[in-house]
Amino acid sequence: MFCSAKAVTWRQRYYGKNVMEIKWIEDFLSLAETGSFSRSAEQRHVTQPAFSRRIRALENWLGAELVDRSNYPTSLTVAGEAFRERAANILRELYDARSMLRGQRPIPVDTVTIAIPHALGLNFFPKWLTGIERNFGTLSTKLFALNVHDAVMSLVEGNCDLLLCYHHPEQPIQLDTKRYAMLQLGFEALKPYARAQRSGEPQYRLPGSVAEPIPYLAYSPNAYLGRMVEIILSAARRPNHLQRRYETDMAEALKVMTTEGFGLAWLPDSAVRGELRNKTLALAGDEKWFGNMEIRLYRDMLGSQSTKPIVNALWMHLAAKTPT
Repeated sequence: MFCSAKAVTWRQRYYGKNVMEIKWIEDFLSLAETGSFSRSAEQRHVTQPAFSRRIRALENWLGAELVDRSNYPTSLTVAGEAFRERAANILRELYDARSMLRGQRPIPVDTVTIAIPHALGLNFFPKWLTGIERNFGTLSTKLFALNVHDAVMSLVEGNCDLLLCYHHPEQPIQLDTKRYAMLQLGFEALKPYARAQRSGEPQYRLPGSVAEPIPYLAYSPNAYLGRMVEIILSAARRPNHLQRRYETDMAEALKVMTTEGFGLAWLPDSAVRGELRNKTLALAGDEKWFGNMEIRLYRDMLGSQSTKPIVNALWMHLAAKTPT
């Protein structure tokens, strides 16, 4: 639900002009990162006019112009830049207070908090952490498994120490390089799979046919991997005959449906190692149907967490071994 201009006016009449909503600060931080009203409106799941009204409402509440609307891409004013870090701190303090009041234990200072998409958290992260601990030593971590957008916002809002996520040139993670440091940890291929038959051949194979379309197990349209599949299909430049049968945000759920023989799905390499070893899944297409994503690690170099000793030590360890 988003707050319409009419609703804002009613609230101001009832409560006075000092009303401010947390979602406005979240909107502002999103806009500060994307530099685009339309892209941020999409991320925040509101229409662009509604998003613009919410940014204007925040400016009216603060009594200052935060956004320079005379240029494109959109940039912040001097006041906007000054408010940006304070806005992230405000949200972090609010969330910390909520956790305290709900009886949640504070996170120890020697614990690294990481926002991460579900697929990377289940499949890539355990092996990656094992490799780190061989040389760095035992590391206490806390994962926040989120969709990609929410994981990025968790870093921007100061709710985690690190962001571990996918990146692709046509589906980029847009963070200010002056503020957010990045390390490239590797690459992840996204490939089509189907249940393996006794012969080892896949139950289905791309591109399918008009007479016999392939049952398609799909990601939800707003899921990062779902957008990646659309990029792959467009880049293949060949007709495909897929009949959508099942949809979810979760790669693991698609994998289970695929191994049960319900259809074909695009899955990350790290998610199917065991199934390929056990020969329960088989590739259902050649290289033209593959996609490749970077795996990146980000940290905020200017926020309050930038001085956390364990994070600094870990980052220095990783930077010494990882190309940027």
